[in-house]
Amino acid sequence: MKRRVYNRRQFLEASCAAAMAGLAAPSIVPCAALGRAANVSPSERIAVAMLGTGRQAYLVNLDRQLLKMPDTQVVALCDVDQWRVNETKALVERRYAERRASGVYRGCDTYVDYREVLQRADVDAVMISTPDHWHAPMSIAAAEAGKHVSLEKPITRTMAEGQAIIAAVRQHQRVFRMDSEMRSETCLHRMVEIVRNGGVGQITAVRVGVPAGDDVECPSTPPMPVPDDLDYDRWLGPAAKKPYTLERVHPPREFGRPGWMRVLDYCDGMITNWGTHFWDIAQWCLDTERTGPVEVEGHGIWPPAGQLWNVLKRFEVTYHMADGAALYYENTRNPAITGAPGECSAYVKIEGTRGWVVGSYAPHQLLAEPASLLEREFTPADRRFPFKSDKQDFIDAIKTGGRTLEDEEVAHRTTSLCHLGHIAIHLGQRLKWNPQQEVFIDNDAANAYLAQPILALPAS
Repeated sequence: MKRRVYNRRQFLEASCAAAMAGLAAPSIVPCAALGRAANVSPSERIAVAMLGTGRQAYLVNLDRQLLKMPDTQVVALCDVDQWRVNETKALVERRYAERRASGVYRGCDTYVDYREVLQRADVDAVMISTPDHWHAPMSIAAAEAGKHVSLEKPITRTMAEGQAIIAAVRQHQRVFRMDSEMRSETCLHRMVEIVRNGGVGQITAVRVGVPAGDDVECPSTPPMPVPDDLDYDRWLGPAAKKPYTLERVHPPREFGRPGWMRVLDYCDGMITNWGTHFWDIAQWCLDTERTGPVEVEGHGIWPPAGQLWNVLKRFEVTYHMADGAALYYENTRNPAITGAPGECSAYVKIEGTRGWVVGSYAPHQLLAEPASLLEREFTPADRRFPFKSDKQDFIDAIKTGGRTLEDEEVAHRTTSLCHLGHIAIHLGQRLKWNPQQEVFIDNDAANAYLAQPILALPAS
């Protein structure tokens, strides 16, 4: 196979190393300087490999973004499901063919073993869209192989995995971004700028609500034959060896919602899945992206024993920050959350001494009290943040040697907030947390979950 070695590599390596060494902040660079004109030459494009070609990769990461970006080139796809990788290859080559006068494009390779992708010298970056139990192993291996990493949220199953990702990314001077599009939502971006510039005054409380999408049951089912186009052993990877059932993995020959998202062997459920989206926005509002709470407690409803789908069905968590601000997290659609749109699927609300502001997703809208908060005119002295898509943020950081808006530490702290709530609910205890040392205070039972995921229902 002929390898394409892009001539920008030496520049990219040098600039990224310099920026990572200095932990440079994200910067705004003119589009022309980034080579994003319509006629970007192949040598100016960032070569991206997709690790995982499931629903999120196919429908969102590729078709809505990466395949429309002139400064990227998707050169490789990897998945243990042959049908999915073939369908994705067809999508990639179809989209690139549409840009050519000939109407033909061939040049996207497919793999089953991600390690073969990481060995390719012409791959600059990877977009990881696998089940959650693969996130940390693949990210660390990619950084060690010299690849920049864009990683689906939640980035980890444990605190220790997050710390290991940070160490690998910094040791090997790679660019990292947690793949969440919420900072690219217009209403949420504006909400952050209103709050960070004092719009609501001193923050007194933060409320995050996410969908109750795991309030379903699926009894354990007998083992089934593994589909011919699925390498199930590779899919399991570092997880415990369990018999194959369709509900444990994903629907065959389609891009439907996968069952693994509701199985503790592979995922923590909605508490981290949607939580990482909106706690990222909340932490951005609070300017606490690189720290955490000092106390956490919560309660939840688990499915009955014997269910295959065994993640939390409902939960409510309360955090306290060192400055006294209280953070509330729930997926119960509590109507008492004043200002939250009645039919919204997810929201973040910031309350302060001068009023409140709430941003929601589906529908995308911003509400405030007083309403005049939304009419604020920003001045040159105000704190502003770059507005771009999540994928463009990642690619720009690679090109400029800067840092992304959701770098490895921000991603770890956001995911950690969800893990803390999950552990508190599982143990049924109020927990004291040291955000500097990232340990629970005087609680060995809780500290045991820093390096191991929750894999079973709490003891009755």
